[in-house]
Amino acid sequence: MFAYAIKSLKRNYTYIGITDNIKRRFNQHNKGYNRTTKPYRPFTLIYLKEFNSRPEAREHEKFLKSSKGRDFLKSI
Repeated sequence: MFAYAIKSLKRNYTYIGITDNIKRRFNQHNKGYNRTTKPYRPFTLIYLKEFNSRPEAREHEKFLKSSKGRDFLKSI
């Protein structure tokens, strides 16, 4: 499992999520399959971290969505 963050190239928008297949999920975001991210296309991958289990990835996703996590993403 992966926790990831993508950033819109056109607007000030960052999306944070988890997936088991990062290539497939990234392509879905850029092709507009996801209603939440469709208006913000195209995207670039700004953060990716692999985990051994879904609960670990979910916990890290929650951190990235917190204010400390968002600050961390802005610093990289």
